[in-house]
Amino acid sequence: MSELRLMWRNTRMVVLCAISAALYAAVLVPFKVVPLIPGVTELRPANSIPVVCSFLFGPAAAWGSAIGNMIGDFFGGVSPGDIFGFFANLAYGWIPYKVWELIARGESPVLRSPLVIVKYVIACLAASVLCADLVGWADNVLVIRPFAMLGNVIIFNNMVSALALSPFILAAVYPRVKKGRMLYTDVMPEVKLKPVPIRATGFALLIAGEGGAWILGNLLSTGYWEPKFLPAWMIVAPYDKPVLIIVGPFLLLAFAGLFMM
Repeated sequence: MSELRLMWRNTRMVVLCAISAALYAAVLVPFKVVPLIPGVTELRPANSIPVVCSFLFGPAAAWGSAIGNMIGDFFGGVSPGDIFGFFANLAYGWIPYKVWELIARGESPVLRSPLVIVKYVIACLAASVLCADLVGWADNVLVIRPFAMLGNVIIFNNMVSALALSPFILAAVYPRVKKGRMLYTDVMPEVKLKPVPIRATGFALLIAGEGGAWILGNLLSTGYWEPKFLPAWMIVAPYDKPVLIIVGPFLLLAFAGLFMM
């Protein structure tokens, strides 16, 4: 997590953060008028931007994703869930490069082989699921929307953009950014990676936490599973209390794993 703090001491990283946020917001805002599910979410090709910027700019993209989404939210109606949306999008821009550092170890994210494609999908899916888990959990707990509705739509939205748009953008810009020595590894050479066993353990906790949160969030918010160890008065629609009590610890586990990476 140290790079998220240290980047604010680096002028170039701050500029890259501003660029990431501006790009995300600039593509996000115009599509606010193209809803996929009215009142829930809109078409979001902008979700390709945090993925691209994450591979390019690392921690600057994480903050840029969070700030850009916050700007976009101002144009779509503000709600208490937007606070969690900030941190969910921080994770969405943070996870791809952290996972890539572990499973690819300096390899280019430009998709040129089946193995690179598999690694790329793993990195994007890990980011999309935690983003969806946090927003879906928060909206269900705040009795705004059920987890099963919002959480699954966010994963679909994120992955469509990450698979259909991001690879082409990366193929066009990654070699040029690398040649210009503007990748985050060039701009922040002082940041050292943690030992592989610690990062691998963190990755395992991240997957276990976000996977458990997604499965249980869907089961609980639809009423498909009614945990008998909770009082009967808690197990009523919209199932906000079971989602709070049971899904919450899995989210904490996922973020603990992310911090270890």
